[in-house]
Amino acid sequence: IDTTPTVMPLNELRPIDIQLVRRTADEPLFQSLMEEHHYLGYEQPVGEHLKYLIWAQGRPVACMAWSSAPRHLGSRDRFIGWSGEARRRNIRWISYNTRFLILPWVAVPHLASHILGHMARRLSEDWEQRYGQPIYFLETFVDPGASDCGPGARPQPERMVPVAAKSSVSPLPGRRSSAASTAAGR
Repeated sequence: IDTTPTVMPLNELRPIDIQLVRRTADEPLFQSLMEEHHYLGYEQPVGEHLKYLIWAQGRPVACMAWSSAPRHLGSRDRFIGWSGEARRRNIRWISYNTRFLILPWVAVPHLASHILGHMARRLSEDWEQRYGQPIYFLETFVDPGASDCGPGARPQPERMVPVAAKSSVSPLPGRRSSAASTAAGR
C-alpha cells in the first residue's frame, strides 16, 4: 500500500469509489487496515454486516463497516418509544456503523462527511441485495475523544434523532415511508 501522504482539498481527490468487499479478494486488505490503523482494531462481526473500502486515485483512503443494530439499547428504544414487541418486530430496519477509518496518511478536509453522505444513499440497496430487506435508519456510536472527523461529518440536525450523549439514529434520505413509521413503532 502506498502510504505517501494525501493532503489536498476534496475536489482534487474526487471521485471516490466505494467498494463492497465482504467475501471478496479485498476483504483481507480491509481487515488488515482496520487491525493496524483503527484505534479499536478489528473484530470479525457477528450477524448481518457489510464491509467497504473507499478508494481515490487508485489507493484506499478509508474503510467502513456496518452491522445489524444491537438488539437492546435502552436509550434508543425509549427515545423511539418502542415496546419490547415493537423492538423485536422492527430492529431489522436499523444498521449501525461499527467502524469508520480514514487512513492515517490521508488529510482531506470534508472527506468523512463526503463518504458518510455516499454511504447513506447506498447502504440500503446493498443491504437489500445481500439480506433481502432494506435499511431505513442508520445508527452510530461516537467516542467524542477518538474522532477527528469533526462536526462536518455529523448528520444534519433536522434529520438526526438523538438517542444518548454518544449515539444517534438517522433516517436514510428518501426513506420516510410507511415502513419507516412502522419501524418507529407508530
